Amino acid sequence: MRRFIPVLTLAVGLPLMVGFNIPSLPLPSPPLPSQAQKAAEVVTKTGTKAVQASRSLSDAEEYYLGRAVAARLLARYPLYRNPEATLYVNQVGLAVARKSSRPTTYRGYHFAILDSQEPNAFACPGGLILVTRGLIRMCATEDELAAVLAHEVAHVARKDGVNSISQARWSEVLTTAGAEAARQYGGGVAGAVLNLFEGAVEDVFRTLVVTGYSRQAEEAADKEAVSMLSRAGYQPQALAAVLGKISGTSGGMFRTHPPSSERLARVKTLARESSPGPKDKVRAERFQRVKF
Repeated sequence: MRRFIPVLTLAVGLPLMVGFNIPSLPLPSPPLPSQAQKAAEVVTKTGTKAVQASRSLSDAEEYYLGRAVAARLLARYPLYRNPEATLYVNQVGLAVARKSSRPTTYRGYHFAILDSQEPNAFACPGGLILVTRGLIRMCATEDELAAVLAHEVAHVARKDGVNSISQARWSEVLTTAGAEAARQYGGGVAGAVLNLFEGAVEDVFRTLVVTGYSRQAEEAADKEAVSMLSRAGYQPQALAAVLGKISGTSGGMFRTHPPSSERLARVKTLARESSPGPKDKVRAERFQRVKF
């Protein structure tokens, strides 16, 4: 886990386009008359963007997108530099991630703690998951911590971050031709053509921090989290316990993960009660030994 901090540090300032394969469309030869040349350049630029937008992100591209989003989050929340606590959170997170519908990602799952009392957690595309000390301190047991991390892993597995990139963002491609043509021909709209992937980072960041995922995305993540918890040997009803605690707070995770009564009831139905076993006591003692 010690290697995670420099990884995130490298993310700051990393050009977003690193890792993106941008196809090139060759211009005709021999050189065209000036007006025809301008038209060809418009087709080249807009054609390139259209190719970018018409395909899904590769796992590597999703990883770099997630790094850029994480860099934005770390500019807002400082990292909690406690190697013991960070290692523990990674061990718990990886235990549930291995039981997810997407057990591996391009560079694997990594978990880090944010030094903030605001109860919140963020799933960056590609497998970077950040959880605040405030939310961890709301957890009473390792099972509840595992429930928080499983829910965020489910968002990564389902690519909810990538899916939050607005349709309008992709629709920009359709208008790029007009804007680029206007710039080329003196239409006075220089700079109107936006970088699609810069906008994608902003879309994901805004979803994680401000608007949150859709109700359907949250419910699907809850369902997968319950499955992960059961398969990893944790008490699945721990997710309902955490959601119950979040419902009594304001701001933070409540703002972006609103637990309605219907959602909480659905999780309780999915997560059937099970009798505590000897391993529950071991996990409880392990959780109490770590200082957050």
